[in-house]
Amino acid sequence: MLNEKILAHIENRDMVNLKLLLSDAEEMEILYTLHALSSEEQVIVFRLLTKDTALSIFEQLDTDMQQNLLHSFTDERATEFVNELAPDDRVRLLDELPASVAKKLIASLSPEKRVATNIIMGYAPETAGHIMTTEYISLKKNMTVEKALDKVRRQAKDKETIYTLFVTDNSKKLEGVLSLKELLMADGDSTVEDTMSKKAIRVSTDTDQEEVARTLQELDLLAIPVVDKEERLVGIVTIDDAIDILEEEATEDIYDQAGLADITGRETDRSVVLVSGSLWKIWKVRLPFLVITLIAGLFAGVIIGGFEEALESIAVVAMFIPLIMDMGGNVGTQSSTVFARGVVLGHIHIKKFVKHFLKEIGIGFSMGVLIGTVAGTVVAIWQRMPMLGLAVGLALVVTMTLAALLGFLVPYVLIKFKADQAAGSAPIITSIKDIAGLLIYFAFVSVFLGNMIG
Repeated sequence: MLNEKILAHIENRDMVNLKLLLSDAEEMEILYTLHALSSEEQVIVFRLLTKDTALSIFEQLDTDMQQNLLHSFTDERATEFVNELAPDDRVRLLDELPASVAKKLIASLSPEKRVATNIIMGYAPETAGHIMTTEYISLKKNMTVEKALDKVRRQAKDKETIYTLFVTDNSKKLEGVLSLKELLMADGDSTVEDTMSKKAIRVSTDTDQEEVARTLQELDLLAIPVVDKEERLVGIVTIDDAIDILEEEATEDIYDQAGLADITGRETDRSVVLVSGSLWKIWKVRLPFLVITLIAGLFAGVIIGGFEEALESIAVVAMFIPLIMDMGGNVGTQSSTVFARGVVLGHIHIKKFVKHFLKEIGIGFSMGVLIGTVAGTVVAIWQRMPMLGLAVGLALVVTMTLAALLGFLVPYVLIKFKADQAAGSAPIITSIKDIAGLLIYFAFVSVFLGNMIG
């Protein structure tokens, strides 16, 4: 409902009522709705949000949406939003931005946040050091519980999590860990050391991010401390970051299993161009394949012209040309869709392509036999020409088998040659299938009805 109301206000240019609508909406409602809007609509909505709401929502967006919004901001507002991000979220966004833009934004950060950002960015990508946040609460082991609680109250607003607290000595070496609940239940005059657990599970700055995420998941931890080579506490990784990492790793594993790990970035770039690129860029991707279809269509016309004598002698032959071409087209589209979806979901492994390919040919043949038998029988009875029915039926069997073959083979070849299979598969399949379908159909007509031609 919110989505529909927002779109109605935007369409009517009613910004006053749109602003009122957004001011009354819940943050989660707005966050959910933003994902359903176009890039331009997202920008309009975001500019009408109050500052606090906008900052809160911005922090929860994925990096692609954050980048899109940043491009629409003034330099001052972009700096403000990047400043407000948690250190780990800020680094994740900066990693995705062009180097020149990232450098400019880092330079505009407050000194304290610039130092924290540079520390995290100094660690190798996909390690605990690179995904950690420096916004945590650390306590000294000789503090009283009362003083520790006072520190938590003072710092809670500016920290990413307060539910897990970390204990260090005077040189920042990690000594132990305790939960906020344990601290609240402890005697106020006792020390933190009396309450903490000395068996603090930790990871080092160079630990792989997936290992960190798995550890958090398997041990049901809200946060895990990150230490340097001297066992000094330098940051923490929280469970929300672990969930994001596991999702990313799962996606990468799917592509890797499918043999497509090296093309994910390329396919993402192409998708952006085809959806949001300029008219000229879209033309460059799509028109070449359509020109192929145009040439094939003209060639198909030449083929039909070559069988003009047959069409004049047996005019009814022309009635079934659309049937042959359409059935082949439908099968080709089905097969290419099955291939694309199977590859993305990891159900089709490129390294085992031959196995999947042969199975699809068998499926195409079986459907061709079924449809060909039905269609051939109907044509034979309807036109009282058994030989024409036989020609139509056999043409359908061969054409549908060929279409299934092409539905898997064409996108596979395009992927192997690093061409855009999303834009190229359908035109190429259609072109080959139409020309081959006509040749196959007229070949069977010539064989079975040759005595009636001329």
